[in-house]
Amino acid sequence: MEPTKRTARIAGTFYLILILSGMFSLLYVPSELIVWEDPGMTVENIKASEHLFRLGILSGLLCFACFIFLPLTLYRLLKGVNEGQAVLMVVLAIVSVPISYIGITYQIDLLTLINDSESLKTFTSDELQAKAMLLLKSSNNGSLVAHIFWGLWLFPFGYLVYKSGFLHKFLGIMLMLGCFGYLLDFLGYFLCEDYGQTLGATLVGIPAAIGEIGICLWLLTIGIKVVKAPQG
Repeated sequence: MEPTKRTARIAGTFYLILILSGMFSLLYVPSELIVWEDPGMTVENIKASEHLFRLGILSGLLCFACFIFLPLTLYRLLKGVNEGQAVLMVVLAIVSVPISYIGITYQIDLLTLINDSESLKTFTSDELQAKAMLLLKSSNNGSLVAHIFWGLWLFPFGYLVYKSGFLHKFLGIMLMLGCFGYLLDFLGYFLCEDYGQTLGATLVGIPAAIGEIGICLWLLTIGIKVVKAPQG
């Protein structure tokens, strides 16, 4: 197998793991357990489904670990297109990882809080619920800040895909548009309390979804078959 084909397959595998683990930890688990308007129900949900909450934490750890290895693998694949942009892609992606891990630390702190016998004796039920929700909101705020870099890295990545000659230009365009979608998402959630319920919150994420899922599948299938050494 040619090195470039092997690198494409490895990158596609990391991307697939990142997407699946990210959807589970960032979308599915919160939708099942967290009711932002009801702290009592949220705490009871986590206690009743603690195994699911822990799986969400493990999935998040796996997701962000892949977000270290994915850009490094993509660098090997795309550095021949433009090494400066490839380095920028890696830096912008990896900067988000410690921010994301801090957010997961708050989730672990929450588990400690609701399972610690001293905390249960010291705090009233309302105080415990308030502290639990504060930890969840702090974790969510970390993800919101990470959104900035989840977006920014897509622009040099999309540019490299567009210029590569061995990856589809359309996917490069979608990735670059996805960069602005993530940034608009950050501004929307930061500036508008009800942004998550608006149509705009759904629409701005479409280019990134098309670009990232598309490039993942391309690297795993079509890209592996047709990839060739970049020119220049």
